[in-house]
Amino acid sequence: MGTVLTIVIIVVVVLAAAALLFMYQRRRSGELQQRFGSEYEHTVEESGDRRSAERELRGRERRVSRLEISPLSRGSAAAYEAEWADIRQSFVDHPASAVAEADRLVLRMMRESGYPVDDFDQRVNDISVDHPEVAAHYRDAHRVAVADSRGEAGTEDLRQAVTAYGQLVDALLHDSADHHSRPTNAEEQA
Repeated sequence: MGTVLTIVIIVVVVLAAAALLFMYQRRRSGELQQRFGSEYEHTVEESGDRRSAERELRGRERRVSRLEISPLSRGSAAAYEAEWADIRQSFVDHPASAVAEADRLVLRMMRESGYPVDDFDQRVNDISVDHPEVAAHYRDAHRVAVADSRGEAGTEDLRQAVTAYGQLVDALLHDSADHHSRPTNAEEQA
């Protein structure tokens, strides 16, 4: 009877451990889905399997946590905001050059914020950690910019690209505004 009881206890402990592991993995998956939203789905689709995608997303989080990302200064944010307004205005007469300028603007803003900008795929993966809602738009806009450089983009594509770049510009400007609207330590102590 002692052996049977021991086996039953071992089976119960193993089943309980498996259930806890399953619940932990489901919770982690849920957290990643909530944090990354549609970027989670895009990464699952690209990798072909949920586990690989989740490993990729956790890797992105680790990578970005080691970067020195910082909001734009007030002066830079104001200058970029004015430049963005000029780019949007120029779209009416020069849609292709507006898209190229928007691409360069985003690159400069990201570089100044501390994102490495050498490789587009790495840029979009990095930005997806802090701004998963704009990663797909950034991919689409860049795809149109590349197509336009080959003469393969129509005016509607260019319009959509400028709109998509605008979402990333707004996100980076919003980071700056959020940062500068918070009280500093000196202001909090006063």
